[in-house]
Amino acid sequence: MFEIALVTGLLFVALLAGSVWIGLSLFATGYLLLSIFKPNIPMEIFSSGVIWGALIPTPLLSLPLFILMSEVLVSAGLGRSLFSGLAPWVGRLPGGLLHVNVVGSTLFAAVSGSSAATTAIVGNVSLPQLQARGYDRQLAIGSLAGAGTLGFLIPPSIIMIIYGVVAEQSILELFIAGVVPGLTLAALYMFYIAAHQTITGTQPAVDRPSGRDLLRGLRDIGPIVILIGTIMSALYLGFASVSELAALGVLGAVLISVLMGRFSWRAMLGAGRRAVRTSAMIGLIVIGAALLNSAFGFLGIPKAIAGQIGSFGLSPMALIVVLLIFYAVLGMFLDGTSIIVMTLPITLPLITAAGFDAIWFGIFVVVAVEISQITPPIGFNLFVIQSQTGESIGTIARAALPFFGILLGFALLLAVFPDLALWLPRTLQ
Repeated sequence: MFEIALVTGLLFVALLAGSVWIGLSLFATGYLLLSIFKPNIPMEIFSSGVIWGALIPTPLLSLPLFILMSEVLVSAGLGRSLFSGLAPWVGRLPGGLLHVNVVGSTLFAAVSGSSAATTAIVGNVSLPQLQARGYDRQLAIGSLAGAGTLGFLIPPSIIMIIYGVVAEQSILELFIAGVVPGLTLAALYMFYIAAHQTITGTQPAVDRPSGRDLLRGLRDIGPIVILIGTIMSALYLGFASVSELAALGVLGAVLISVLMGRFSWRAMLGAGRRAVRTSAMIGLIVIGAALLNSAFGFLGIPKAIAGQIGSFGLSPMALIVVLLIFYAVLGMFLDGTSIIVMTLPITLPLITAAGFDAIWFGIFVVVAVEISQITPPIGFNLFVIQSQTGESIGTIARAALPFFGILLGFALLLAVFPDLALWLPRTLQ
């Protein structure tokens, strides 16, 4: 088993170091492992069957549609509308316009499903505006890094779709389970911002908004709120499947772009191209991880690892802490999709054997992946913000450190109070 683990690690690291795409690296590693240790398997036939099996689950149909919905809204200038619409409503709170990062990310997360996209769209508008108004730059960058992770937790979430397919769990239940934790995490971020600004006294003065300003703000964010409300209502009331919800979201995004006067065929074509590129990238990762996981299964790696961990006699809470550290370390080197599809065959049996709910574990894993988004050196949100600000990764990571701590504490809170994730699905059932 040691030889297999060593070969796996060396192959995968060598491929990544050679700038091979992650999906291809996963696929090549799995292919070579089976070729070396199980040479009697007809690899052409076996790998084609794995590829077909990885791509046919019906819930995956919703993935490119949710990505397309997000891209259409980006083309419609959603970021500008979010800032102008939210500013009059949150400017007078302790923390002022810094709350736009959190509330704006929460709203955009509900129509994007992507952490990196949420960070990019909100940050492109909010960071220049906050700097021009004299807000603490470190806190502005840190709050954006933390709030951008909400793109994974608040439905519809791309990561939850991947988890649901790999773990064979209801994606609708996962979406519903993510709502309360997502809103709770957003509230914790806002509380920290308010406390920081109140204690330090560094909040710039903000003019009291007029009634006209508040109405103008509602006009700017109203279409987005209506789209979110429509999708969530259909979700909670069971009127549509996940794929139908995604199609409804795309239609709503197109209607919003028309109503805002920002519709153009060129913009729609660009949105379609970006959606295809992103969907293909995720699909390649799913295929590669499926073959690698099949190789692991043939070689008995998940069973051996589970047996080794089981021999330690860890309590359920100790197991959760170990897995949290495990996912945080993996997040330093891999993206969230790769982490989930690679590790679930090993970690999910351990969790269910310890008595935890698989839906709850989906939310826990999403929070763990959120932590990886702001963990150097490969935290994706850090790179997104670096491209916007020109700051070093170290500077951005230090700014995000308080929000990294909030995420860690929230993950443990979720372990102690699992009903944070399970109460709403049980109630609606």
